[in-house]
Amino acid sequence: MGRIIALDYGTKRVGIAITDELQMIASGLCTVTAHNCIDFLTDYFAKESVDCLVIGLPKDLKNNSTDSTPYVKGFARKLRKVFPMLDIHYVDERFTSKIAFQTLLDSGLKKKDRKIKHLIDEVSATLILQSYMEQ
Repeated sequence: MGRIIALDYGTKRVGIAITDELQMIASGLCTVTAHNCIDFLTDYFAKESVDCLVIGLPKDLKNNSTDSTPYVKGFARKLRKVFPMLDIHYVDERFTSKIAFQTLLDSGLKKKDRKIKHLIDEVSATLILQSYMEQ
């Protein structure tokens, strides 16, 4: 069984989370720049077995697309071309950034570290992955 990878895609940064090989535990992996994401994934796939990709899909409170949705879908189209062997799934990512920030606060993160956006992106990707695993 391969891992599942989740992405919290943004036009600047992409938070990445992975499961363990048994697909039981979701963990944050890292945050990469958006323009380096495909190269990072290519390297990662060369080392690890991956079953599918999960991408957080931005929606508003009324379940409509947001301004970010076309960027995420465009990135997913690129991923499908580069990695045609992988299934790509979308997961509603509403509130993941807010929950991620609150999680960091609750974990006792120092005030100066709370503004480190890459941590929020990585935790958001982990929340997206957990949501997918619970479906």
